[in-house]
Amino acid sequence: MRFPLYIAKRYLFSKSSNNAINIITGIAAIGVVVGAMSLFIVLSGFSGLKDFSLQFTNVFDSDLKVFPANGKTIQFSEAAEEKLNQLNEVQSFSKVIEERVFLQYKGRNQIAYIKGVDSNYNKVNPTDSILYLSEWFTPGQQEVVIGFNIAYKLSLGVNDYTDLLDIYVPRPGTGQISALDVSNAFTKRNAVVSGIYDVNEELNSKYVFSDIEFARNLLNLDSLTVSSLELKLKPNVSEEAIRNQLQSIFSEEVLIKNRIQQNDALYKMLNTENIAVYLIFTLVLIIALFNVIGSIIMMILDKRKDVKTLYNLGATLKDIRKIFFLQGALMTTFGGLLGIGLGIITVWAQLQFEFVNITATLPYPVKFQIINVIVVFVTISVLGVIASKIASSRVSKKLLS
Repeated sequence: MRFPLYIAKRYLFSKSSNNAINIITGIAAIGVVVGAMSLFIVLSGFSGLKDFSLQFTNVFDSDLKVFPANGKTIQFSEAAEEKLNQLNEVQSFSKVIEERVFLQYKGRNQIAYIKGVDSNYNKVNPTDSILYLSEWFTPGQQEVVIGFNIAYKLSLGVNDYTDLLDIYVPRPGTGQISALDVSNAFTKRNAVVSGIYDVNEELNSKYVFSDIEFARNLLNLDSLTVSSLELKLKPNVSEEAIRNQLQSIFSEEVLIKNRIQQNDALYKMLNTENIAVYLIFTLVLIIALFNVIGSIIMMILDKRKDVKTLYNLGATLKDIRKIFFLQGALMTTFGGLLGIGLGIITVWAQLQFEFVNITATLPYPVKFQIINVIVVFVTISVLGVIASKIASSRVSKKLLS
Protein backbone atom coordinates (compact mmCIF):
# COMPACT_ATOMS: atom_id res chain seq x y z
CA MET A 1 0.00 0.00 0.00
CA ARG A 2 2.83 2.44 0.78
CA PHE A 3 4.45 2.09 -2.64
CA PRO A 4 1.29 2.96 -4.70
CA LEU A 5 0.43 5.77 -2.24
CA TYR A 6 3.92 7.27 -2.51
CA ILE A 7 3.81 7.27 -6.32
CA ALA A 8 0.21 8.60 -6.31
CA LYS A 9 1.22 11.57 -4.13
CA ARG A 10 4.18 12.32 -6.41
CA TYR A 11 1.92 12.29 -9.47
CA LEU A 12 -0.70 14.43 -7.71
CA PHE A 13 1.57 17.23 -6.49
CA SER A 14 4.20 17.26 -9.26
CA LYS A 15 3.73 18.95 -12.63
CA SER A 16 3.57 16.96 -15.82
CA SER A 17 5.93 17.66 -18.72
CA ASN A 18 2.83 18.19 -20.84
CA ASN A 19 1.28 21.61 -20.09
CA ALA A 20 -2.13 20.56 -21.45
CA ILE A 21 -2.38 17.82 -18.80
CA ASN A 22 -1.52 20.32 -16.08
CA ILE A 23 -4.36 22.56 -17.29
CA ILE A 24 -6.83 19.65 -17.39
CA THR A 25 -5.81 18.51 -13.90
CA GLY A 26 -6.16 22.06 -12.58
CA ILE A 27 -9.64 22.39 -14.08
CA ALA A 28 -10.64 19.04 -12.56
CA ALA A 29 -9.35 20.08 -9.11
CA ILE A 30 -11.12 23.46 -9.29
CA GLY A 31 -14.33 21.70 -10.34
CA VAL A 32 -14.20 19.48 -7.25
CA VAL A 33 -13.49 22.43 -4.93
CA VAL A 34 -16.25 24.60 -6.39
CA GLY A 35 -18.71 21.69 -6.44
CA ALA A 36 -18.13 20.81 -2.79
CA MET A 37 -18.26 24.47 -1.77
CA SER A 38 -21.50 25.05 -3.68
CA LEU A 39 -23.18 21.96 -2.24
CA PHE A 40 -22.25 22.97 1.32
CA ILE A 41 -23.42 26.57 0.87
CA VAL A 42 -26.73 25.48 -0.66
CA LEU A 43 -27.40 22.94 2.11
CA SER A 44 -26.52 25.56 4.76
CA GLY A 45 -28.78 28.08 3.05
CA PHE A 46 -31.63 25.61 2.92
CA SER A 47 -31.12 24.75 6.61
CA GLY A 48 -31.43 28.47 7.37
CA LEU A 49 -34.55 28.80 5.22
CA LYS A 50 -36.07 25.74 6.88
CA ASP A 51 -35.56 27.21 10.35
CA PHE A 52 -36.89 30.56 9.12
CA SER A 53 -40.01 28.89 7.68
CA LEU A 54 -40.63 26.84 10.82
CA GLN A 55 -39.90 29.50 13.41
CA PHE A 56 -43.62 30.22 13.82
CA THR A 57 -44.19 26.64 15.07
CA ASN A 58 -42.12 27.38 18.18
CA VAL A 59 -44.34 30.32 19.13
CA PHE A 60 -47.73 29.19 17.81
CA ASP A 61 -47.91 25.39 18.19
CA SER A 62 -47.73 23.55 21.49
CA ASP A 63 -45.42 20.66 22.41
CA LEU A 64 -48.37 18.26 22.28
CA LYS A 65 -51.96 18.71 21.16
CA VAL A 66 -54.86 16.36 21.93
CA PHE A 67 -57.54 16.06 19.23
CA PRO A 68 -60.74 14.00 19.05
CA ALA A 69 -60.26 10.89 16.91
CA ASN A 70 -63.84 11.24 15.66
CA GLY A 71 -65.98 14.34 15.40
CA LYS A 72 -65.06 17.88 16.39
CA THR A 73 -65.14 17.82 20.19
CA ILE A 74 -64.13 15.76 23.20
CA GLN A 75 -65.53 15.61 26.72
CA PHE A 76 -63.01 16.84 29.27
CA SER A 77 -64.47 16.12 32.66
CA GLU A 78 -63.32 17.47 36.02
CA ALA A 79 -61.90 14.03 36.88
CA ALA A 80 -59.85 14.00 33.65
CA GLU A 81 -58.65 17.54 34.36
CA GLU A 82 -57.56 16.49 37.85
CA LYS A 83 -55.60 13.53 36.43
CA LEU A 84 -53.93 15.79 33.87
CA ASN A 85 -52.94 18.23 36.63
CA GLN A 86 -51.25 15.38 38.49
CA LEU A 87 -48.93 14.47 35.60
CA ASN A 88 -45.44 15.63 36.58
CA GLU A 89 -44.29 15.72 32.95
CA VAL A 90 -46.85 18.39 31.98
CA GLN A 91 -45.82 21.94 32.84
CA SER A 92 -49.09 23.52 31.75
CA PHE A 93 -52.11 22.90 29.51
CA SER A 94 -54.85 24.96 27.92
CA LYS A 95 -58.39 24.10 26.85
CA VAL A 96 -59.30 25.22 23.34
CA ILE A 97 -62.54 25.55 21.41
CA GLU A 98 -62.21 26.02 17.66
CA GLU A 99 -64.79 26.39 14.90
CA ARG A 100 -65.23 28.11 11.55
CA VAL A 101 -67.03 31.45 11.69
CA PHE A 102 -68.18 34.24 9.40
CA LEU A 103 -66.85 37.74 10.14
CA GLN A 104 -68.52 40.98 9.09
CA TYR A 105 -67.45 44.57 9.57
CA LYS A 106 -68.92 47.59 7.78
CA GLY A 107 -70.10 45.50 4.82
CA ARG A 108 -66.80 43.59 4.47
CA ASN A 109 -66.81 39.84 4.98
CA GLN A 110 -64.22 37.19 5.86
CA ILE A 111 -64.26 33.46 6.68
CA ALA A 112 -62.04 32.51 9.62
CA TYR A 113 -61.77 30.23 12.65
CA ILE A 114 -62.57 31.35 16.15
CA LYS A 115 -60.11 29.93 18.68
CA GLY A 116 -61.38 30.23 22.22
CA VAL A 117 -58.60 29.75 24.78
CA ASP A 118 -58.51 29.85 28.56
CA SER A 119 -56.25 31.83 30.88
CA ASN A 120 -53.53 29.14 30.77
CA TYR A 121 -52.93 29.59 27.03
CA ASN A 122 -50.22 32.18 27.64
CA LYS A 123 -48.30 29.58 29.70
CA VAL A 124 -48.41 27.09 26.83
CA ASN A 125 -47.75 29.50 23.94
CA PRO A 126 -46.51 32.95 25.03
CA THR A 127 -48.83 35.41 23.33
CA ASP A 128 -46.43 38.34 23.59
CA SER A 129 -44.26 36.69 20.92
CA ILE A 130 -47.03 36.86 18.31
CA LEU A 131 -48.81 40.06 19.35
CA TYR A 132 -48.24 42.76 16.74
CA LEU A 133 -50.40 45.64 17.97
CA SER A 134 -52.12 46.66 21.22
CA GLU A 135 -53.02 44.03 23.86
CA TRP A 136 -54.28 40.48 24.30
CA PHE A 137 -57.99 40.13 25.10
CA THR A 138 -59.23 40.42 28.68
CA PRO A 139 -60.91 37.17 29.91
CA GLY A 140 -64.61 37.55 30.56
CA GLN A 141 -64.95 40.48 28.15
CA GLN A 142 -66.30 40.49 24.60
CA GLU A 143 -62.85 41.04 23.12
CA VAL A 144 -60.96 39.22 20.37
CA VAL A 145 -57.48 39.28 18.85
CA ILE A 146 -57.39 38.99 15.06
CA GLY A 147 -54.68 38.26 12.50
CA PHE A 148 -52.90 40.99 10.58
CA ASN A 149 -54.38 39.87 7.23
CA ILE A 150 -57.92 39.75 8.64
CA ALA A 151 -57.50 43.30 9.97
CA TYR A 152 -56.21 44.42 6.56
CA LYS A 153 -59.05 42.77 4.58
CA LEU A 154 -61.76 44.13 6.87
CA SER A 155 -60.06 47.53 7.34
CA LEU A 156 -60.44 46.93 11.04
CA GLY A 157 -58.52 48.69 13.79
CA VAL A 158 -58.22 48.06 17.52
CA ASN A 159 -60.39 49.28 20.40
CA ASP A 160 -63.14 50.59 18.10
CA TYR A 161 -66.19 50.65 20.38
CA THR A 162 -68.41 52.50 17.92
CA ASP A 163 -68.36 49.79 15.22
CA LEU A 164 -68.07 46.27 16.60
CA LEU A 165 -66.95 43.15 14.75
CA ASP A 166 -69.89 40.83 13.99
CA ILE A 167 -69.16 37.10 14.38
CA TYR A 168 -71.62 34.57 12.92
CA VAL A 169 -71.73 30.80 13.30
CA PRO A 170 -74.36 28.49 11.73
CA ARG A 171 -76.81 26.87 14.12
CA PRO A 172 -77.12 23.07 13.98
CA GLY A 173 -79.81 21.86 11.64
CA THR A 174 -80.64 20.40 8.25
CA GLY A 175 -82.15 21.64 5.02
CA GLN A 176 -81.76 24.81 3.03
CA ILE A 177 -81.79 28.32 4.51
CA SER A 178 -84.39 30.65 3.05
CA ALA A 179 -83.91 34.40 2.78
CA LEU A 180 -86.46 34.96 5.56
CA ASP A 181 -84.76 32.59 8.00
CA VAL A 182 -81.20 33.88 7.65
CA SER A 183 -81.29 35.65 11.02
CA ASN A 184 -82.54 32.48 12.74
CA ALA A 185 -80.00 30.23 10.99
CA PHE A 186 -76.95 31.93 12.53
CA THR A 187 -75.86 32.74 16.03
CA LYS A 188 -74.42 36.24 16.17
CA ARG A 189 -72.13 37.89 18.67
CA ASN A 190 -70.37 41.27 18.69
CA ALA A 191 -66.81 41.80 19.86
CA VAL A 192 -64.21 44.53 20.21
CA VAL A 193 -60.81 43.92 18.65
CA SER A 194 -58.31 44.37 21.48
CA GLY A 195 -55.20 43.43 19.51
CA ILE A 196 -53.68 42.15 16.26
CA TYR A 197 -51.26 39.23 15.99
CA ASP A 198 -48.69 38.51 13.28
CA VAL A 199 -47.23 35.02 12.65
CA ASN A 200 -47.20 34.24 8.92
CA GLU A 201 -49.30 34.77 5.80
CA GLU A 202 -51.51 31.70 6.32
CA LEU A 203 -52.16 31.99 10.05
CA ASN A 204 -52.72 35.74 9.87
CA SER A 205 -55.81 35.04 7.74
CA LYS A 206 -57.06 32.06 9.74
CA TYR A 207 -57.66 32.67 13.44
CA VAL A 208 -59.65 34.99 15.69
CA PHE A 209 -58.63 34.46 19.33
CA SER A 210 -61.22 34.92 22.05
CA ASP A 211 -61.91 33.92 25.63
CA ILE A 212 -63.06 30.29 25.83
CA GLU A 213 -66.36 31.26 27.48
CA PHE A 214 -67.11 33.68 24.63
CA ALA A 215 -66.55 30.83 22.13
CA ARG A 216 -68.67 28.43 24.20
CA ASN A 217 -71.51 30.92 24.30
CA LEU A 218 -71.24 31.54 20.55
CA LEU A 219 -71.25 27.80 19.75
CA ASN A 220 -73.72 26.88 22.52
CA LEU A 221 -71.41 24.28 24.11
CA ASP A 222 -71.39 23.07 27.70
CA SER A 223 -68.52 23.60 30.12
CA LEU A 224 -67.09 20.07 29.67
CA THR A 225 -66.79 20.22 25.87
CA VAL A 226 -63.52 21.25 24.19
CA SER A 227 -62.16 21.01 20.66
CA SER A 228 -58.60 20.22 21.77
CA LEU A 229 -56.07 20.48 24.56
CA GLU A 230 -52.68 22.10 24.07
CA LEU A 231 -49.86 20.97 26.38
CA LYS A 232 -46.47 22.36 27.30
CA LEU A 233 -44.08 19.67 28.56
CA LYS A 234 -41.28 20.05 31.05
CA PRO A 235 -37.72 19.92 29.64
CA ASN A 236 -36.20 16.50 28.84
CA VAL A 237 -39.52 14.65 29.13
CA SER A 238 -40.07 11.43 27.17
CA GLU A 239 -42.78 12.11 24.64
CA GLU A 240 -43.74 8.43 24.29
CA ALA A 241 -44.21 8.03 28.04
CA ILE A 242 -46.55 11.00 28.32
CA ARG A 243 -48.52 9.84 25.27
CA ASN A 244 -49.44 6.58 26.99
CA GLN A 245 -50.50 8.41 30.14
CA LEU A 246 -52.63 10.87 28.18
CA GLN A 247 -54.45 8.09 26.34
CA SER A 248 -55.51 6.58 29.65
CA ILE A 249 -57.00 9.87 30.91
CA PHE A 250 -59.70 10.19 28.25
CA SER A 251 -62.69 7.86 28.07
CA GLU A 252 -62.95 8.31 24.30
CA GLU A 253 -60.38 7.77 21.57
CA VAL A 254 -58.11 10.78 20.98
CA LEU A 255 -55.22 11.72 18.70
CA ILE A 256 -52.04 13.16 20.19
CA LYS A 257 -49.76 15.16 17.89
CA ASN A 258 -46.41 16.79 18.56
CA ARG A 259 -45.26 20.03 16.96
CA ILE A 260 -43.98 18.28 13.81
CA GLN A 261 -47.15 16.21 13.36
CA GLN A 262 -49.29 19.35 13.70
CA ASN A 263 -47.42 20.72 10.65
CA ASP A 264 -46.69 17.44 8.88
CA ALA A 265 -47.55 18.78 5.40
CA LEU A 266 -45.09 21.67 5.81
CA TYR A 267 -42.35 19.40 7.15
CA LYS A 268 -42.84 16.92 4.30
CA MET A 269 -42.68 19.72 1.72
CA LEU A 270 -39.48 21.17 3.22
CA ASN A 271 -37.82 17.75 3.48
CA THR A 272 -38.77 16.94 -0.12
CA GLU A 273 -37.30 20.24 -1.29
CA ASN A 274 -34.14 19.54 0.70
CA ILE A 275 -33.69 16.15 -0.97
CA ALA A 276 -34.40 17.65 -4.40
CA VAL A 277 -31.78 20.39 -3.89
CA TYR A 278 -29.24 17.82 -2.69
CA LEU A 279 -29.83 15.58 -5.72
CA ILE A 280 -29.57 18.49 -8.16
CA PHE A 281 -26.22 19.65 -6.78
CA THR A 282 -24.98 16.06 -6.53
CA LEU A 283 -25.64 15.83 -10.26
CA VAL A 284 -23.48 18.95 -10.69
CA LEU A 285 -20.74 17.21 -8.69
CA ILE A 286 -21.01 14.11 -10.86
CA ILE A 287 -20.52 16.24 -13.97
CA ALA A 288 -17.52 17.92 -12.35
CA LEU A 289 -16.01 14.51 -11.54
CA PHE A 290 -16.04 13.58 -15.23
CA ASN A 291 -13.13 16.02 -15.43
CA VAL A 292 -11.35 14.00 -12.75
CA ILE A 293 -11.81 10.83 -14.80
CA GLY A 294 -10.48 12.60 -17.89
CA SER A 295 -7.44 14.03 -16.08
CA ILE A 296 -6.49 10.64 -14.61
CA ILE A 297 -6.79 8.96 -18.01
CA MET A 298 -4.61 11.68 -19.54
CA MET A 299 -2.12 11.14 -16.70
CA ILE A 300 -2.09 7.40 -17.43
CA LEU A 301 -1.25 8.05 -21.06
CA ASP A 302 1.40 10.64 -20.13
CA LYS A 303 3.08 8.31 -17.62
CA ARG A 304 2.95 5.26 -19.86
CA LYS A 305 6.76 4.92 -20.02
CA ASP A 306 7.07 5.25 -16.24
CA VAL A 307 4.30 2.69 -15.74
CA LYS A 308 6.05 0.23 -18.09
CA THR A 309 9.27 0.67 -16.14
CA LEU A 310 7.48 -0.04 -12.84
CA TYR A 311 5.83 -3.09 -14.40
CA ASN A 312 9.18 -4.42 -15.64
CA LEU A 313 10.66 -3.86 -12.17
CA GLY A 314 8.05 -6.17 -10.65
CA ALA A 315 5.00 -3.99 -9.94
CA THR A 316 1.77 -5.86 -10.59
CA LEU A 317 -1.13 -4.62 -12.69
CA LYS A 318 -3.13 -4.26 -9.48
CA ASP A 319 -0.43 -2.05 -7.93
CA ILE A 320 -0.30 0.23 -10.96
CA ARG A 321 -4.08 0.57 -11.05
CA LYS A 322 -3.98 1.39 -7.35
CA ILE A 323 -1.53 4.25 -8.05
CA PHE A 324 -3.99 6.07 -10.29
CA PHE A 325 -6.96 5.09 -8.11
CA LEU A 326 -5.28 6.69 -5.10
CA GLN A 327 -4.33 9.74 -7.16
CA GLY A 328 -7.98 10.35 -8.05
CA ALA A 329 -9.18 9.61 -4.51
CA LEU A 330 -6.63 12.04 -3.03
CA MET A 331 -7.57 14.72 -5.56
CA THR A 332 -11.28 14.50 -4.72
CA THR A 333 -10.69 14.21 -0.95
CA PHE A 334 -8.34 17.22 -0.75
CA GLY A 335 -10.54 19.18 -3.15
CA GLY A 336 -13.65 18.30 -1.12
CA LEU A 337 -12.02 19.37 2.16
CA LEU A 338 -10.85 22.64 0.61
CA GLY A 339 -14.32 23.28 -0.83
CA ILE A 340 -15.98 22.56 2.53
CA GLY A 341 -13.50 24.89 4.24
CA LEU A 342 -14.29 27.70 1.80
CA GLY A 343 -18.00 26.99 2.24
CA ILE A 344 -17.70 27.24 6.03
CA ILE A 345 -15.91 30.58 5.69
CA THR A 346 -18.65 31.86 3.36
CA VAL A 347 -21.46 30.75 5.71
CA TRP A 348 -19.66 32.27 8.70
CA ALA A 349 -19.20 35.53 6.81
CA GLN A 350 -22.93 35.64 5.98
CA LEU A 351 -23.82 35.03 9.64
CA GLN A 352 -21.43 37.74 10.82
CA PHE A 353 -21.73 40.43 8.14
CA GLU A 354 -25.07 39.61 6.41
CA PHE A 355 -23.81 40.71 3.01
CA VAL A 356 -26.59 38.88 1.10
CA ASN A 357 -30.12 40.14 1.80
CA ILE A 358 -33.57 38.99 0.75
CA THR A 359 -34.93 42.48 1.42
CA ALA A 360 -33.29 45.66 2.62
CA THR A 361 -33.74 44.64 6.26
CA LEU A 362 -33.89 40.83 6.05
CA PRO A 363 -30.58 38.96 5.61
CA TYR A 364 -30.60 35.66 3.77
CA PRO A 365 -30.88 33.00 6.50
CA VAL A 366 -28.11 30.40 6.69
CA LYS A 367 -27.26 27.86 9.37
CA PHE A 368 -24.05 25.99 10.03
CA GLN A 369 -24.66 22.31 10.78
CA ILE A 370 -22.12 19.52 11.24
CA ILE A 371 -24.47 17.15 9.42
CA ASN A 372 -24.06 19.24 6.26
CA VAL A 373 -20.26 18.93 6.54
CA ILE A 374 -20.60 15.15 6.87
CA VAL A 375 -23.09 14.88 3.98
CA VAL A 376 -20.88 16.89 1.60
CA PHE A 377 -17.68 15.04 2.58
CA VAL A 378 -19.30 11.59 2.27
CA THR A 379 -20.88 12.54 -1.06
CA ILE A 380 -17.65 13.86 -2.58
CA SER A 381 -15.65 10.91 -1.20
CA VAL A 382 -18.02 8.25 -2.54
CA LEU A 383 -18.30 9.91 -5.95
CA GLY A 384 -14.52 10.44 -6.02
CA VAL A 385 -13.86 6.76 -5.29
CA ILE A 386 -16.23 5.72 -8.09
CA ALA A 387 -14.64 8.15 -10.55
CA SER A 388 -11.12 7.03 -9.58
CA LYS A 389 -12.10 3.37 -9.94
CA ILE A 390 -13.47 3.99 -13.42
CA ALA A 391 -10.36 5.90 -14.52
CA SER A 392 -7.83 3.45 -13.00
CA SER A 393 -9.52 0.54 -14.74
CA ARG A 394 -8.15 1.95 -18.04
CA VAL A 395 -4.75 0.57 -17.08
CA SER A 396 -4.53 -2.78 -18.87
CA LYS A 397 -1.90 -5.35 -19.79
CA LYS A 398 -2.13 -4.15 -23.38
CA LEU A 399 -1.03 -0.68 -22.20
CA LEU A 400 1.90 -2.22 -20.33
CA SER A 401 3.08 -4.52 -23.13
